[in-house]
Amino acid sequence: MSIVLGCIADDLTGATDLAMILVREGMKTVQIVGVPDENTPVPDADAIVVALKSRTNPASEAVEMSLASCDWLQKAGAKQIFFKYCSTFDSTSDGNIGPVCDALMDKLDCPVTIACPSFPENGRTVYRGYLFVNDGLLSESSLRNHPLTPMHDSNLRRVLAGQSKATVSNIFFEDVEKGSSAIATLLRMKNAERQIHIVDAMTDVHLKSIGTACVGLPLVTGGSAVAQGLPDNFRKAGLVPEGGISGSFHAPESPSIVLSGSCSDTTLGQVAYAKQHMPSFKVEALDILDGRPVKDDAVSWAEKYLRMGQSVLFYSSADPASVALIQEEQGRLEIGSRIEKVLGDIGSHLMEIGVRRFVVAGGETSGAVIKALNVKIMEIGPQIDPGVPWTISVGETPLALALKSGNFGAEDFFIKAISQLNFVEEKMP
Repeated sequence: MSIVLGCIADDLTGATDLAMILVREGMKTVQIVGVPDENTPVPDADAIVVALKSRTNPASEAVEMSLASCDWLQKAGAKQIFFKYCSTFDSTSDGNIGPVCDALMDKLDCPVTIACPSFPENGRTVYRGYLFVNDGLLSESSLRNHPLTPMHDSNLRRVLAGQSKATVSNIFFEDVEKGSSAIATLLRMKNAERQIHIVDAMTDVHLKSIGTACVGLPLVTGGSAVAQGLPDNFRKAGLVPEGGISGSFHAPESPSIVLSGSCSDTTLGQVAYAKQHMPSFKVEALDILDGRPVKDDAVSWAEKYLRMGQSVLFYSSADPASVALIQEEQGRLEIGSRIEKVLGDIGSHLMEIGVRRFVVAGGETSGAVIKALNVKIMEIGPQIDPGVPWTISVGETPLALALKSGNFGAEDFFIKAISQLNFVEEKMP
């Protein structure tokens, strides 16, 4: 089987979000966790999404992982590469979005591409090159306090120009409104040796037009939502069948566990709501740092509820001020990785005693949990909330997995996700 679209995502939840959109738009899509190698089989699919854990790595590591993934996807037949990053453009002053874009453009001999993180369905829009979250600028949102990638500048051209060696320019709203032909004309006007266009997008209609205009580009970059315009390009070329795809989602039976490591305002609200409806256990950062048996205590606490068929919540999520204080004392990446490992170990142990349904909040946390569960390939199931589907792992022990970006989902997301699996089989669109 030869794929037509190869995707590289800089975190796990974003990869799942992208895969769901491609499935919704009629492409058979499979997600692979981690950099594939010569022993990784090519799934029977139109598109493959490689989920990396590279968003907060040193830029050189992110580049290396992305290039290796690109090489594998090209060998698998990919005719176009899509680099997916967060719809809030999560990165530091050093990258990693710019360095990875530069490296992929070099590898693919790509003179021009786009950068469009817009995701209107989740309140992310780009206007005049500025990124908005709901009704305010990115820099005025809770993302300014993100513990790993605080976003203090909403001007995407300025942010990306500080990271990339390419010339960074804008395609503004007025030209996007004219449709795909106008956008395509601007994309093909050679103004520099290497150019990245920040493209405005306020609606899904804009995103469809942008995707259509990207036909033939070796590389497209953006948030997951801009990919919704790409499948039609492949259908028109006869590379993807008409009529879409169909199937069913079979969730293995068991109680569900929720593992929440995100500290976003959205997730904090979801945790507060879920605590009113299900047993909860707080994973304390200071207990982990003090060497206490947090994993053993958490598992022991959970077992009595699981034996009764009850779902449970584990959360390390805390308000930004508390997180900042601990980080100042212990180190930002050190404490984050240790919390993620404990949450992953909790999930792994509970899987060993029979849990088959997992809801995970936070991109870094999801990566750690999936690694602990040894999940390598996932198929996409039904949507829970915009940007978040259920997935099913491929292997001897199938697991139902809902992997949520910290900033996605309604207040009742955790409860909704668990309730949705009361229907063991749900027909896919």
